Amino acid sequence: MNNMKKIGLSALAGSLVAISANAAEISVSGSMELTYVDTGGDSGNEVTGNSFGANSGITFKGSGDVGFGTASMTRAINDTNTGWGSSFQTLDMGEIGTFSFDSTGGALVGLKANDDTLPTAYEEVWTGVSGSGVSGVGSTNVIGYKGTFEGVSISAGYTKGGTATGESTSSGPGSHGSIKGLYLSMSPIDGLTVGVGGSDNSTTSIVVNSTDTTELLASANYAMGPVAVGARMAEVNNGGVGKGANEIIGYSVAFNVNENFAISYGEQENKKIGVSSTAAVTEDVTGISAAYTMGAASVRMNHSESTNDGNVLSADDETTEISLALTF
Repeated sequence: MNNMKKIGLSALAGSLVAISANAAEISVSGSMELTYVDTGGDSGNEVTGNSFGANSGITFKGSGDVGFGTASMTRAINDTNTGWGSSFQTLDMGEIGTFSFDSTGGALVGLKANDDTLPTAYEEVWTGVSGSGVSGVGSTNVIGYKGTFEGVSISAGYTKGGTATGESTSSGPGSHGSIKGLYLSMSPIDGLTVGVGGSDNSTTSIVVNSTDTTELLASANYAMGPVAVGARMAEVNNGGVGKGANEIIGYSVAFNVNENFAISYGEQENKKIGVSSTAAVTEDVTGISAAYTMGAASVRMNHSESTNDGNVLSADDETTEISLALTF
């Protein structure tokens, strides 16, 4: 009996050693950035103090084979975070695809990951003054999937609304329902990438007679040699009575002057459709970016301007940013 116990314990110890010996890779990377930011216009976010700033960040990544795929985790933090700035995990199952759970800040799937894929030397055209106009499933507690089949890439996500005590109208928007989204892309010819997707947000539709918020997005980018051009169109039908809709059109062109230096220019129109006695208002945004990269160092610049900012008539905004970034 004692011998049998010893054999059993030896076998158990051996199995535990085998499990703990699975190969894993842990890496740590860092970055630091010095910036000069100047703002103007009359939208109320003008810099009145010191325009100089700095930010540093550390990213931890770990991955290992779990038998039926490769599991990975990423945790990142920077100077502005009180907790993790981004935290997500993935499971790559090869030809089956990659499953993910985005706790916060990953923006891994759906429209959130593809909201603005237009070519740029540094920032999107709307940076600092506006936004892409679409949000998709977001990047908080999102279950995601990505895979490629017959040349078509699939990016899908789902997230649940907040916890509610009941399905009453007093529970407030976002207290129940869900957000789900899908984005498909492919490259039918060399240099051309096209994509289309949509999302449905039922967390905004708890009021009687209201509707879900739906988003549709289509984009096309073409690169030939040092030049890349792109265009995107989006439509957002906002949930709730009398909320109306937004129609968004954007385009950009980028040029690689050489292997180190690139410049780009873009424009975006975001038209808020009029509802009842409220007139339509179109926000116009223009932006120019440039970047010079040498090894792990980059000097970058972006200047963006908007009129009728935030679809508010006669509201203007502008932002200029100069950045020195180092990665290690």
